[in-house]
Amino acid sequence: MRSYKVDIEVFERMPVARAVLAQSIPAIVAQLIALLYNWADTFFLARLNKPELVAAATIVLPLYLMLTAIGNLPGVGGGSQFANHLGKHDYTGAQRVASVTFWMGMILALVCCLSFPLYSDILLSLIGANERTLAPAQEYAFWVITIGGIPVIMNLVLANLVRAEGMALQASIGISAGGILNCLLDPLLMLPSMGNMGIVGAGIATAVSNMVSVLWLIVVIWRRRKTGVLTFAPQLLRYTRHYIGSIAKVGFPSSIQYMLTVVAVAALTHFVAQYNTEATAALGIVKRLDYLPLYFTIGLSQGILPLLAYNHSSGNVARRNHVFKCGCILSFGFAMLCFAVFEIWAYQLAMLFTQESLTVSYIVPFLRIQVVAMPFMAVCYPSITLFQAMERSREALICSILRKGVVDIPLLIVMNALWPLFGCMWVQPIVDFTSMLVAFYFASHWREIRPSAASVSGLSP
Repeated sequence: MRSYKVDIEVFERMPVARAVLAQSIPAIVAQLIALLYNWADTFFLARLNKPELVAAATIVLPLYLMLTAIGNLPGVGGGSQFANHLGKHDYTGAQRVASVTFWMGMILALVCCLSFPLYSDILLSLIGANERTLAPAQEYAFWVITIGGIPVIMNLVLANLVRAEGMALQASIGISAGGILNCLLDPLLMLPSMGNMGIVGAGIATAVSNMVSVLWLIVVIWRRRKTGVLTFAPQLLRYTRHYIGSIAKVGFPSSIQYMLTVVAVAALTHFVAQYNTEATAALGIVKRLDYLPLYFTIGLSQGILPLLAYNHSSGNVARRNHVFKCGCILSFGFAMLCFAVFEIWAYQLAMLFTQESLTVSYIVPFLRIQVVAMPFMAVCYPSITLFQAMERSREALICSILRKGVVDIPLLIVMNALWPLFGCMWVQPIVDFTSMLVAFYFASHWREIRPSAASVSGLSP
Protein backbone atom coordinates (compact mmCIF):
# COMPACT_ATOMS: atom_id res chain seq x y z
CA MET A 1 0.00 0.00 0.00
CA ARG A 2 1.28 3.47 -0.89
CA SER A 3 2.51 5.57 2.07
CA TYR A 4 1.38 9.20 2.09
CA LYS A 5 3.31 12.05 3.69
CA VAL A 6 0.89 14.49 5.31
CA ASP A 7 1.91 17.13 7.87
CA ILE A 8 -0.27 15.90 10.75
CA GLU A 9 1.75 17.91 13.30
CA VAL A 10 0.27 21.27 12.32
CA PHE A 11 -3.28 19.89 12.17
CA GLU A 12 -3.36 17.80 15.36
CA ARG A 13 -0.48 18.36 17.80
CA MET A 14 1.07 21.81 17.36
CA PRO A 15 -0.18 24.43 19.89
CA VAL A 16 -3.13 26.21 18.35
CA ALA A 17 -1.60 29.70 18.25
CA ARG A 18 1.53 28.34 16.56
CA ALA A 19 -0.52 26.27 14.12
CA VAL A 20 -2.62 29.30 13.18
CA LEU A 21 0.51 31.38 12.61
CA ALA A 22 2.25 28.56 10.69
CA GLN A 23 -0.68 28.22 8.30
CA SER A 24 -1.71 31.87 8.15
CA ILE A 25 1.50 33.88 7.96
CA PRO A 26 2.55 32.47 4.57
CA ALA A 27 -0.97 33.03 3.20
CA ILE A 28 -1.08 36.56 4.63
CA VAL A 29 2.34 37.39 3.19
CA ALA A 30 1.23 36.10 -0.20
CA GLN A 31 -1.94 38.20 -0.06
CA LEU A 32 -0.04 41.33 0.98
CA ILE A 33 2.46 40.87 -1.84
CA ALA A 34 -0.48 40.45 -4.21
CA LEU A 35 -1.80 43.72 -2.79
CA LEU A 36 1.62 45.30 -3.28
CA TYR A 37 1.58 44.62 -7.00
CA ASN A 38 -2.01 45.87 -7.12
CA TRP A 39 -0.70 49.05 -5.53
CA ALA A 40 2.24 49.09 -7.94
CA ASP A 41 -0.10 49.15 -10.95
CA THR A 42 -2.03 52.07 -9.46
CA PHE A 43 1.11 53.88 -8.26
CA PHE A 44 2.85 53.84 -11.63
CA LEU A 45 -0.33 54.63 -13.55
CA ALA A 46 -0.88 57.63 -11.28
CA ARG A 47 2.72 58.73 -11.91
CA LEU A 48 1.85 59.12 -15.59
CA ASN A 49 -0.42 62.04 -14.51
CA LYS A 50 -3.33 60.73 -16.56
CA PRO A 51 -6.39 60.25 -14.29
CA GLU A 52 -8.19 58.40 -17.10
CA LEU A 53 -5.66 55.54 -16.84
CA VAL A 54 -6.23 55.11 -13.09
CA ALA A 55 -9.97 55.37 -13.73
CA ALA A 56 -9.72 52.70 -16.48
CA ALA A 57 -7.94 50.29 -14.12
CA THR A 58 -10.62 51.02 -11.50
CA ILE A 59 -13.35 50.16 -14.01
CA VAL A 60 -11.66 46.83 -14.86
CA LEU A 61 -11.23 45.97 -11.15
CA PRO A 62 -14.76 44.51 -10.67
CA LEU A 63 -14.20 42.18 -13.63
CA TYR A 64 -10.82 41.14 -12.25
CA LEU A 65 -12.53 40.35 -8.94
CA MET A 66 -14.90 38.10 -10.87
CA LEU A 67 -11.92 35.86 -11.62
CA THR A 68 -11.51 35.38 -7.87
CA ALA A 69 -15.19 34.52 -7.60
CA ILE A 70 -14.83 31.88 -10.32
CA GLY A 71 -11.64 30.44 -8.80
CA ASN A 72 -13.09 30.30 -5.29
CA LEU A 73 -15.92 27.98 -6.35
CA PRO A 74 -13.61 24.98 -6.94
CA GLY A 75 -10.69 26.39 -4.90
CA VAL A 76 -12.32 27.04 -1.52
CA GLY A 77 -14.80 24.20 -1.92
CA GLY A 78 -12.16 21.71 -3.05
CA GLY A 79 -9.60 22.80 -0.45
CA SER A 80 -12.11 22.45 2.38
CA GLN A 81 -13.34 19.05 1.19
CA PHE A 82 -9.76 17.86 0.63
CA ALA A 83 -8.85 18.80 4.24
CA ASN A 84 -12.04 17.13 5.48
CA HIS A 85 -11.00 13.84 3.87
CA LEU A 86 -7.49 14.16 5.31
CA GLY A 87 -9.07 14.65 8.76
CA LYS A 88 -10.84 11.30 8.27
CA HIS A 89 -7.57 9.76 6.96
CA ASP A 90 -9.47 9.01 3.75
CA TYR A 91 -6.61 9.60 1.30
CA THR A 92 -8.41 7.95 -1.60
CA GLY A 93 -11.32 10.36 -1.24
CA ALA A 94 -8.90 13.29 -0.92
CA GLN A 95 -7.24 12.35 -4.22
CA ARG A 96 -10.57 12.17 -5.98
CA VAL A 97 -11.56 15.57 -4.60
CA ALA A 98 -8.24 17.06 -5.78
CA SER A 99 -8.66 15.75 -9.32
CA VAL A 100 -12.27 16.91 -9.64
CA THR A 101 -11.34 20.31 -8.19
CA PHE A 102 -8.44 20.85 -10.60
CA TRP A 103 -10.33 19.99 -13.77
CA MET A 104 -13.42 21.88 -12.63
CA GLY A 105 -11.24 24.98 -12.22
CA MET A 106 -9.53 24.49 -15.57
CA ILE A 107 -12.80 24.17 -17.50
CA LEU A 108 -14.30 27.23 -15.80
CA ALA A 109 -11.13 29.27 -16.50
CA LEU A 110 -11.00 28.38 -20.19
CA VAL A 111 -14.68 29.05 -20.83
CA CYS A 112 -14.91 32.34 -18.91
CA CYS A 113 -11.65 33.96 -20.01
CA LEU A 114 -11.58 32.99 -23.66
CA SER A 115 -15.18 34.15 -24.15
CA PHE A 116 -14.58 37.51 -22.44
CA PRO A 117 -13.78 39.52 -25.65
CA LEU A 118 -17.27 38.73 -26.95
CA TYR A 119 -18.96 40.90 -24.31
CA SER A 120 -16.15 43.05 -22.85
CA ASP A 121 -17.36 46.35 -24.37
CA ILE A 122 -20.84 45.91 -22.91
CA LEU A 123 -19.56 45.11 -19.41
CA LEU A 124 -17.03 47.94 -19.32
CA SER A 125 -19.65 50.45 -20.45
CA LEU A 126 -22.12 49.22 -17.84
CA ILE A 127 -19.54 49.69 -15.08
CA GLY A 128 -18.91 53.27 -16.11
CA ALA A 129 -16.43 53.47 -18.99
CA ASN A 130 -16.81 56.62 -21.08
CA GLU A 131 -15.09 58.12 -24.09
CA ARG A 132 -11.98 58.89 -21.99
CA THR A 133 -11.68 55.52 -20.26
CA LEU A 134 -13.14 52.86 -22.59
CA ALA A 135 -10.09 52.39 -24.84
CA PRO A 136 -7.50 52.06 -22.02
CA ALA A 137 -9.91 49.84 -20.06
CA GLN A 138 -10.20 47.51 -23.07
CA GLU A 139 -6.40 47.33 -23.44
CA TYR A 140 -5.91 46.58 -19.73
CA ALA A 141 -8.73 44.01 -19.58
CA PHE A 142 -7.35 42.09 -22.57
CA TRP A 143 -4.14 41.30 -20.71
CA VAL A 144 -5.41 40.80 -17.16
CA ILE A 145 -8.59 38.84 -18.05
CA THR A 146 -8.48 37.31 -21.53
CA ILE A 147 -4.78 36.36 -21.39
CA GLY A 148 -4.02 36.46 -17.66
CA GLY A 149 -7.35 35.29 -16.26
CA ILE A 150 -6.70 31.56 -16.66
CA PRO A 151 -3.59 31.59 -14.41
CA VAL A 152 -5.44 33.80 -11.89
CA ILE A 153 -8.19 31.20 -11.49
CA MET A 154 -5.77 28.25 -11.44
CA ASN A 155 -3.60 30.05 -8.87
CA LEU A 156 -6.58 30.09 -6.50
CA VAL A 157 -7.43 26.44 -7.15
CA LEU A 158 -3.88 25.12 -6.74
CA ALA A 159 -2.97 27.33 -3.76
CA ASN A 160 -6.05 26.19 -1.81
CA LEU A 161 -5.24 22.53 -2.45
CA VAL A 162 -1.56 22.93 -1.56
CA ARG A 163 -2.45 24.73 1.70
CA ALA A 164 -4.99 22.01 2.52
CA GLU A 165 -2.18 19.44 2.43
CA GLY A 166 -0.30 21.48 5.05
CA MET A 167 2.07 23.27 2.65
CA ALA A 168 1.06 26.86 3.34
CA LEU A 169 4.64 28.12 2.93
CA GLN A 170 5.06 26.51 -0.50
CA ALA A 171 1.75 27.96 -1.65
CA SER A 172 2.73 31.44 -0.52
CA ILE A 173 6.16 31.32 -2.18
CA GLY A 174 4.58 30.90 -5.60
CA ILE A 175 2.07 33.70 -5.14
CA SER A 176 4.71 35.96 -3.55
CA ALA A 177 7.22 35.34 -6.34
CA GLY A 178 4.62 36.34 -8.90
CA GLY A 179 3.79 39.50 -6.97
CA ILE A 180 7.43 40.55 -6.65
CA LEU A 181 7.96 39.93 -10.35
CA ASN A 182 4.93 42.12 -11.11
CA CYS A 183 6.39 44.98 -9.06
CA LEU A 184 9.67 44.70 -10.96
CA LEU A 185 8.03 44.53 -14.38
CA ASP A 186 5.64 47.46 -13.82
CA PRO A 187 8.17 50.30 -14.09
CA LEU A 188 10.15 48.47 -16.78
CA LEU A 189 7.12 48.17 -19.03
CA MET A 190 5.03 51.21 -18.09
CA LEU A 191 7.20 54.29 -17.57
CA PRO A 192 8.05 56.61 -20.51
CA SER A 193 11.76 56.42 -19.66
CA MET A 194 11.68 52.63 -20.05
CA GLY A 195 9.15 50.47 -21.92
CA ASN A 196 6.66 53.33 -22.36
CA MET A 197 3.74 50.88 -22.68
CA GLY A 198 1.52 52.60 -20.12
CA ILE A 199 -1.56 50.67 -19.06
CA VAL A 200 -0.77 47.85 -21.51
CA GLY A 201 2.53 47.34 -19.67
CA ALA A 202 0.63 47.07 -16.38
CA GLY A 203 -1.61 44.39 -17.87
CA ILE A 204 1.30 42.39 -19.30
CA ALA A 205 3.15 42.52 -15.97
CA THR A 206 0.09 41.18 -14.14
CA ALA A 207 -0.47 38.37 -16.65
CA VAL A 208 3.17 37.23 -16.63
CA SER A 209 3.39 37.25 -12.83
CA ASN A 210 0.31 35.05 -12.47
CA MET A 211 1.71 32.58 -15.01
CA VAL A 212 4.92 32.30 -12.98
CA SER A 213 2.91 31.62 -9.80
CA VAL A 214 0.98 28.80 -11.45
CA LEU A 215 4.17 27.19 -12.76
CA TRP A 216 5.67 27.23 -9.26
CA LEU A 217 2.62 25.52 -7.72
CA ILE A 218 2.65 22.86 -10.43
CA VAL A 219 6.34 22.18 -9.72
CA VAL A 220 5.64 21.87 -5.96
CA ILE A 221 2.91 19.31 -6.58
CA TRP A 222 4.99 17.42 -9.17
CA ARG A 223 7.94 17.08 -6.80
CA ARG A 224 5.68 15.43 -4.18
CA ARG A 225 3.91 13.16 -6.64
CA LYS A 226 5.30 9.97 -5.00
CA THR A 227 4.56 10.88 -1.37
CA GLY A 228 1.87 13.57 -1.52
CA VAL A 229 -1.87 13.07 -1.69
CA LEU A 230 -2.52 15.70 -4.35
CA THR A 231 -3.12 14.34 -7.82
CA PHE A 232 -4.91 15.58 -10.92
CA ALA A 233 -5.17 12.22 -12.68
CA PRO A 234 -7.92 12.53 -15.33
CA GLN A 235 -9.06 8.93 -14.72
CA LEU A 236 -10.37 10.02 -11.29
CA LEU A 237 -12.93 12.23 -13.05
CA ARG A 238 -15.22 9.19 -13.18
CA TYR A 239 -15.98 10.01 -9.52
CA THR A 240 -17.06 13.55 -10.37
CA ARG A 241 -20.71 12.99 -9.56
CA HIS A 242 -19.80 11.83 -6.02
CA TYR A 243 -17.83 14.97 -5.15
CA ILE A 244 -18.75 17.91 -7.35
CA GLY A 245 -21.90 18.65 -5.35
CA SER A 246 -20.07 18.92 -2.02
CA ILE A 247 -17.26 20.97 -3.59
CA ALA A 248 -19.74 23.41 -5.12
CA LYS A 249 -21.84 23.55 -1.94
CA VAL A 250 -18.90 24.61 0.23
CA GLY A 251 -17.30 26.87 -2.39
CA PHE A 252 -20.52 28.59 -3.48
CA PRO A 253 -20.81 31.05 -0.53
CA SER A 254 -17.25 32.28 -1.10
CA SER A 255 -17.81 32.45 -4.84
CA ILE A 256 -21.13 34.26 -4.56
CA GLN A 257 -19.59 36.73 -2.10
CA TYR A 258 -16.98 37.70 -4.68
CA MET A 259 -19.56 37.77 -7.48
CA LEU A 260 -21.73 40.08 -5.42
CA THR A 261 -18.59 42.08 -4.63
CA VAL A 262 -18.21 42.56 -8.38
CA VAL A 263 -21.78 43.80 -8.60
CA ALA A 264 -21.37 46.05 -5.57
CA VAL A 265 -18.02 47.54 -6.65
CA ALA A 266 -19.36 48.02 -10.18
CA ALA A 267 -22.44 49.76 -8.79
CA LEU A 268 -20.32 52.00 -6.56
CA THR A 269 -18.01 52.80 -9.49
CA HIS A 270 -21.04 53.57 -11.67
CA PHE A 271 -22.45 56.01 -9.10
CA VAL A 272 -19.08 57.73 -8.58
CA ALA A 273 -18.37 57.89 -12.33
CA GLN A 274 -21.45 60.07 -12.76
CA TYR A 275 -19.59 62.90 -11.02
CA ASN A 276 -16.16 63.17 -12.68
CA THR A 277 -13.07 61.21 -13.71
CA GLU A 278 -11.04 62.45 -10.72
CA ALA A 279 -13.61 61.04 -8.27
CA THR A 280 -13.45 57.69 -10.07
CA ALA A 281 -9.63 57.73 -9.90
CA ALA A 282 -9.83 58.59 -6.19
CA LEU A 283 -12.15 55.65 -5.57
CA GLY A 284 -9.67 53.34 -7.26
CA ILE A 285 -6.83 54.53 -5.02
CA VAL A 286 -8.98 54.29 -1.87
CA LYS A 287 -10.02 50.74 -2.72
CA ARG A 288 -6.36 49.78 -3.08
CA LEU A 289 -5.58 51.24 0.35
CA ASP A 290 -8.47 49.66 2.21
CA TYR A 291 -7.53 46.33 0.62
CA LEU A 292 -4.64 46.17 3.12
CA PRO A 293 -6.74 44.95 6.08
CA LEU A 294 -9.03 43.08 3.69
CA TYR A 295 -6.21 41.08 2.08
CA PHE A 296 -4.69 40.41 5.51
CA THR A 297 -8.00 38.94 6.67
CA ILE A 298 -8.47 36.95 3.45
CA GLY A 299 -4.96 35.49 3.83
CA LEU A 300 -5.61 34.60 7.45
CA SER A 301 -8.94 33.00 6.56
CA GLN A 302 -7.29 30.97 3.79
CA GLY A 303 -4.69 29.80 6.28
CA ILE A 304 -7.11 28.66 8.97
CA LEU A 305 -9.62 26.99 6.63
CA PRO A 306 -7.70 23.67 6.44
CA LEU A 307 -7.20 23.69 10.23
CA LEU A 308 -10.90 24.30 10.84
CA ALA A 309 -12.04 21.69 8.29
CA TYR A 310 -9.55 19.04 9.43
CA ASN A 311 -10.40 19.36 13.12
CA HIS A 312 -14.11 19.57 12.46
CA SER A 313 -14.11 16.36 10.41
CA SER A 314 -11.93 14.57 12.98
CA GLY A 315 -14.32 15.59 15.80
CA ASN A 316 -11.88 17.86 17.67
CA VAL A 317 -14.38 20.63 18.35
CA ALA A 318 -12.34 22.33 21.08
CA ARG A 319 -9.32 22.73 18.79
CA ARG A 320 -11.54 23.91 15.93
CA ASN A 321 -13.10 26.61 18.11
CA HIS A 322 -9.70 27.68 19.47
CA VAL A 323 -8.41 28.10 15.90
CA PHE A 324 -11.42 30.27 15.08
CA LYS A 325 -10.93 32.46 18.15
CA CYS A 326 -7.22 32.99 17.41
CA GLY A 327 -8.04 33.89 13.81
CA CYS A 328 -10.61 36.50 14.86
CA ILE A 329 -8.24 38.11 17.37
CA LEU A 330 -5.46 38.44 14.79
CA SER A 331 -7.64 39.83 12.01
CA PHE A 332 -9.51 42.25 14.28
CA GLY A 333 -6.27 43.55 15.83
CA PHE A 334 -4.71 44.26 12.44
CA ALA A 335 -7.90 45.93 11.17
CA MET A 336 -7.91 48.28 14.17
CA LEU A 337 -4.27 49.18 13.52
CA CYS A 338 -5.10 50.04 9.89
CA PHE A 339 -8.14 52.01 11.01
CA ALA A 340 -5.99 54.23 13.23
CA VAL A 341 -3.25 54.75 10.63
CA PHE A 342 -5.66 55.52 7.78
CA GLU A 343 -7.72 57.96 9.82
CA ILE A 344 -4.68 59.89 11.07
CA TRP A 345 -2.57 59.92 7.90
CA ALA A 346 -5.19 59.88 5.14
CA TYR A 347 -3.75 62.95 3.37
CA GLN A 348 -0.17 61.66 3.46
CA LEU A 349 -1.26 58.30 2.06
CA ALA A 350 -3.17 60.02 -0.74
CA MET A 351 -0.08 62.01 -1.70
CA LEU A 352 1.93 58.80 -2.05
CA PHE A 353 -0.20 57.90 -5.07
CA THR A 354 -0.92 61.23 -6.74
CA GLN A 355 -0.28 64.95 -6.35
CA GLU A 356 -3.28 65.91 -8.52
CA SER A 357 -5.12 68.22 -6.12
CA LEU A 358 -8.74 67.44 -7.09
CA THR A 359 -8.14 63.68 -6.89
CA VAL A 360 -6.49 64.08 -3.46
CA SER A 361 -9.44 66.16 -2.23
CA TYR A 362 -11.68 63.14 -2.90
CA ILE A 363 -9.28 60.47 -1.60
CA VAL A 364 -9.00 61.84 1.96
CA PRO A 365 -12.73 61.79 2.93
CA PHE A 366 -13.39 58.62 0.92
CA LEU A 367 -10.64 56.76 2.80
CA ARG A 368 -11.66 57.96 6.26
CA ILE A 369 -15.20 56.75 5.68
CA GLN A 370 -14.38 53.43 4.01
CA VAL A 371 -11.99 52.21 6.75
CA VAL A 372 -14.78 52.33 9.33
CA ALA A 373 -15.94 49.03 7.81
CA MET A 374 -12.63 47.22 8.34
CA PRO A 375 -13.03 46.01 11.99
CA PHE A 376 -16.45 44.58 11.15
CA MET A 377 -15.12 42.86 8.02
CA ALA A 378 -12.25 41.39 10.07
CA VAL A 379 -14.74 39.33 12.06
CA CYS A 380 -17.08 38.47 9.17
CA TYR A 381 -14.47 36.69 7.03
CA PRO A 382 -13.22 34.21 9.68
CA SER A 383 -16.84 33.50 10.62
CA ILE A 384 -17.77 32.67 7.02
CA THR A 385 -14.65 30.48 6.83
CA LEU A 386 -15.76 28.61 9.97
CA PHE A 387 -19.18 27.94 8.46
CA GLN A 388 -17.57 26.65 5.24
CA ALA A 389 -15.27 24.32 7.20
CA MET A 390 -18.30 22.96 9.07
CA GLU A 391 -20.21 22.58 5.78
CA ARG A 392 -22.82 25.03 7.08
CA SER A 393 -23.34 26.50 3.62
CA ARG A 394 -26.62 28.24 4.48
CA GLU A 395 -25.04 30.35 7.24
CA ALA A 396 -21.98 31.10 5.09
CA LEU A 397 -24.20 32.15 2.20
CA ILE A 398 -26.39 34.45 4.30
CA CYS A 399 -23.38 36.29 5.75
CA SER A 400 -21.80 36.52 2.30
CA ILE A 401 -24.79 38.03 0.54
CA LEU A 402 -25.40 40.46 3.40
CA ARG A 403 -21.89 41.88 2.87
CA LYS A 404 -22.15 42.44 -0.86
CA GLY A 405 -24.72 42.95 -3.57
CA VAL A 406 -28.07 42.58 -1.80
CA VAL A 407 -28.37 45.28 0.87
CA ASP A 408 -25.68 47.66 -0.36
CA ILE A 409 -27.09 48.44 -3.82
CA PRO A 410 -30.45 49.75 -2.49
CA LEU A 411 -28.46 51.60 0.18
CA LEU A 412 -26.30 53.21 -2.52
CA ILE A 413 -29.39 54.75 -4.07
CA VAL A 414 -30.65 56.03 -0.70
CA MET A 415 -27.31 57.30 0.61
CA ASN A 416 -26.38 58.99 -2.67
CA ALA A 417 -29.71 60.80 -2.61
CA LEU A 418 -29.26 61.89 1.02
CA TRP A 419 -25.59 62.85 0.69
CA PRO A 420 -24.46 63.00 -2.95
CA LEU A 421 -21.23 61.11 -3.68
CA PHE A 422 -19.91 60.92 -0.10
CA GLY A 423 -22.99 59.08 1.14
CA CYS A 424 -22.03 56.19 -1.16
CA MET A 425 -18.89 55.66 0.92
CA TRP A 426 -20.92 54.94 4.08
CA VAL A 427 -22.68 51.96 2.54
CA GLN A 428 -19.87 49.43 3.19
CA PRO A 429 -19.52 50.22 6.92
CA ILE A 430 -23.28 49.77 7.35
CA VAL A 431 -23.51 46.41 5.56
CA ASP A 432 -20.34 45.03 7.20
CA PHE A 433 -21.68 45.90 10.65
CA THR A 434 -24.95 44.15 9.84
CA SER A 435 -23.17 41.07 8.53
CA MET A 436 -20.96 40.93 11.62
CA LEU A 437 -23.98 40.87 13.92
CA VAL A 438 -25.54 38.02 11.94
CA ALA A 439 -22.22 36.11 11.93
CA PHE A 440 -22.01 36.47 15.73
CA TYR A 441 -25.50 35.04 16.05
CA PHE A 442 -24.73 32.01 13.87
CA ALA A 443 -21.32 31.37 15.46
CA SER A 444 -22.79 31.38 18.97
CA HIS A 445 -25.38 28.77 17.95
CA TRP A 446 -23.11 26.44 15.97
CA ARG A 447 -19.83 26.43 17.88
CA GLU A 448 -20.60 23.08 19.58
CA ILE A 449 -21.73 21.34 16.38
CA ARG A 450 -19.90 18.08 15.70
CA PRO A 451 -19.78 16.06 12.50
CA SER A 452 -21.86 12.91 12.44
CA ALA A 453 -20.20 9.64 13.36
CA ALA A 454 -20.59 8.47 9.76
CA SER A 455 -18.88 11.57 8.52
CA VAL A 456 -15.92 11.09 10.85
CA SER A 457 -15.35 7.44 10.08
CA GLY A 458 -16.82 7.06 6.61
CA LEU A 459 -14.66 6.38 3.56
CA SER A 460 -15.18 7.37 -0.04
CA PRO A 461 -17.82 5.75 -2.18
